[in-house]
Amino acid sequence: MKLRCAVLDDFQGVATSIVDWSPVADRVAVTAFREHFGSEDELAEAVADFDIIVTLRERVAFPASLFARLPRLRLLVASGMRNSVIDHAVAREHGVTVCGTASSATPPVELTWALLLGLARGIVPESAALRAGGPWQSTVGADLAGRQLGLLGLGKIGSLVARVGLAFGMEVVAWSQNLTGERAAEVGVLKAASKEELLGGSDFVSVHLALGERTRGLVGAAELALMKPEAYLVNTSRAAIVDQDALLAALTEGRIAGAAVDVFDIEPLPADHPLRTAPRLLATPHLGYVSRDNYRTYYGQAVESIAAFLAGAPIRRLG
Repeated sequence: MKLRCAVLDDFQGVATSIVDWSPVADRVAVTAFREHFGSEDELAEAVADFDIIVTLRERVAFPASLFARLPRLRLLVASGMRNSVIDHAVAREHGVTVCGTASSATPPVELTWALLLGLARGIVPESAALRAGGPWQSTVGADLAGRQLGLLGLGKIGSLVARVGLAFGMEVVAWSQNLTGERAAEVGVLKAASKEELLGGSDFVSVHLALGERTRGLVGAAELALMKPEAYLVNTSRAAIVDQDALLAALTEGRIAGAAVDVFDIEPLPADHPLRTAPRLLATPHLGYVSRDNYRTYYGQAVESIAAFLAGAPIRRLG
C-alpha cells in the first residue's frame, strides 16, 4: 500500500506538474491542497491520515499540539533550510524526520524592486486609470537617482537589494543591530549610526531582517513618525517586524507617501482586512519566493527528500 503525501498551500495548482514526481510515484500517492487551512482543527482533520507532508516556507505552523494529532506523520519537508514555526524537538519526540530544501534569494530581491518601482512611479493607479478610461496621467513619479535608500538588514537579500540601488545611482545606507562598518563597506554602502538616523534620512526604506525577539515590532509608530512625509516603506521580509496597526494609521493619515508590503500578520489576508483597502498601499499576497525556478527547486528537492527518506538515508535534515 502506498504512503500518502500531502502538499499544502498549492495555491497555483502547480506542485505536481512543475517537477517530475515519478521517482517516488510507485511508493507514494500525492494529494495537493490548493486552499489554505484556516485553523489547526481543519488542517489536522484533513491530513491526519497522511504519512508525509510538504509545506512551503513558514506558512503553516507545526507546534506540539498539531504533531500530537498526526499519528501517521513520519516525514515533513519544508522549503528553505530554516523554519521557525516547526517545533523540531517535538517532531523528534514523535519520530518525525524534518527536511528542508535549497532556496534562492533572487526572487525576493526582484520582488522588492518591483514593489519599490511600482510605488515610486505610481504604476498600479496609472495602469488602472488607463484601462478604465480614467485621467491621462494623475501622479508625479518619485526619482531614485540621487535619493537615499535605507536598508534595515544587510544579509544575503539586503546586500543584493543594495547593489541594485547603487546601480540606480542611489545613496545606500544600512543598519541592523549587528552590522559593522566593515561589512557595509564590503557591499559598497554606508552604515547608519542608528535605526533612527536611517529612518529619518531615507527616501525609501526596505526591510530585510530575520524575525526574532530583537526585530519583532522594530518599526512601530515612533519609528514611522521619523520618516519623511515623502518617503516610502517596503517590507518583503516578515510582517511582525513592522507594527501593522501603526503602518495602517500612517498610511491612512498620509504621514508617509506610501508603502508596499508582501507579508501580513494573517495569511491569507481575510477579505475584510483593512489593509486590503488602505490608501497609499501597494500589496501583494506573499509572492517573495514564488517563482518558477524556486518552485522547481522546492518541489524537486522535496521529491529527492522523500526518495532519500524511503531509502533510509534522509538528506538536508533540519532541527
